[in-house]
Amino acid sequence: MSDLPRIFLTRELPPATMKRLRESSQLTMSHEDRSLSKQELLEGLQDVDGLLCQLTDTIDDEVLASNPNLKVVSNYAVGFNNIDVAAATKRNIAVTNTPGVLSDSTADMAWALMFAVARRVVEGDRFVRGGNWQGWAPLQYLGLDISGSTLGLVGLGRIGRAMIQRAKGFDMRVLYWNRTRMEAEEERKLGVEYVELDDLLAQSDFVSLHVALAEGTKHLIDERRLEQMKSTAYLINTARGPVVDEKALVRALQANTIAGAGLDVFENEPQLEPELFELPNTVLAPHLGSATIATRSKMGELAVENCLAGCLGKRPPNLVNPDYDRQ
Repeated sequence: MSDLPRIFLTRELPPATMKRLRESSQLTMSHEDRSLSKQELLEGLQDVDGLLCQLTDTIDDEVLASNPNLKVVSNYAVGFNNIDVAAATKRNIAVTNTPGVLSDSTADMAWALMFAVARRVVEGDRFVRGGNWQGWAPLQYLGLDISGSTLGLVGLGRIGRAMIQRAKGFDMRVLYWNRTRMEAEEERKLGVEYVELDDLLAQSDFVSLHVALAEGTKHLIDERRLEQMKSTAYLINTARGPVVDEKALVRALQANTIAGAGLDVFENEPQLEPELFELPNTVLAPHLGSATIATRSKMGELAVENCLAGCLGKRPPNLVNPDYDRQ
């Protein structure tokens, strides 16, 4: 009988991660390239020490209770709103995430959405591919300058700070709102201005969301706040879909309350509000924020380290519930 820890993996990960898992554990896994149903999760969790899951897997108390010997839930993501962390803590189960490795790739994605929607790249691409282009014209697909504009950052964690670095290269004025304000000296060093959220929305040409999904941030951007934005401004979301009231966003886009939106996340993924598909002033991406080879591989390294440590009775390096073993 092998002494290696028993791990259930809900979805195939990058090759280097799979190699490490197979060498370091007794691995069982789903070979379905989709989110698992609750029944599939319950079946997969039987007789394992650790679960390595995805953000799209719902790990609630019923799932956690199905295996009294489960030691760790390792989430292959920075966010962990898919896991009932309080229930895991009550059951002495460690919950972990993969922070710090996807800040640059997600900031790059936010920047790509800004350019694509403000400079109407996707609209222009469709126009050319449709055989409609008859040559240069002075009023054709006019957009908004990024250089010299005002960027409003809602949330200033690692990804928000990565956005500041990129904004400097485009001579942008950077405003930020965060639940906890930085010291004035830190703001000076970073070259950012703190304003209340309503003021940020009113002044920004681009509003980029970088908050975690929590009780106080669901529908943070709702109809009232969309109405506070400039009619020439763009909303960029690479955070979590439910931070934005998607129905209200559709109405704002239809009414030209704002100029457009670049979205990498959606309120009810993978479903979208149907009207979004028809709106030309949107760029819609399938949750690609961390989708680079290097980043997804680094996420895998962290997820495996977390899972193995938890299975072996050690404190995982990236705990989100540090009091799990004090119940």
